[in-house]
Amino acid sequence: MFYLLKLIKEVELHPKFFGPNLRETLKNKLTAEVEGTVSGKYGFVAAVPDVEKYGQGKIREGTGFATFDVTYFCIVMRPLKGEVMDCVVTSVNKVGFFAEAGPVQIFVSNHLIPEDFDFNAMEDSQFVTTDESIRIRQGTEVRVRIVGTRIDATEMFCVATIKEDFLGVVGDPT
Repeated sequence: MFYLLKLIKEVELHPKFFGPNLRETLKNKLTAEVEGTVSGKYGFVAAVPDVEKYGQGKIREGTGFATFDVTYFCIVMRPLKGEVMDCVVTSVNKVGFFAEAGPVQIFVSNHLIPEDFDFNAMEDSQFVTTDESIRIRQGTEVRVRIVGTRIDATEMFCVATIKEDFLGVVGDPT
């Protein structure tokens, strides 16, 4: 789910930042541009812990700006099919429920919820077991297994199941 990657990014810098703190300024600009973004190829970039190498700056013709090739390490989150993760339910409706695990949106269809759960719209839209001992509602912590993922340019989305052993409600808000 979490990976340490070594990547290269071209960072553009205004000439007013050329000086003794150039490397620190490059790292700060790189961190601001990269952290918290989603890449379709790598996933969600959680952090940039270190910069390995700063390339030679190249002045752009016609402007005073310079571009630097910066080689850096980053921690990315990319859920894969078959992984188990804990998440928090954000909304419940008759077709299933939505949950979040950090930046990942997860949907669990009612077909991927055990048969002993029934949807109850009377009180707070929730799934309840037939003996009413377990409830899945907004704020419930749930352990799920990823059955499919989609990562595009700006977001990550997964489909998951709780219809297996050791999956389901972990913590219930009271």
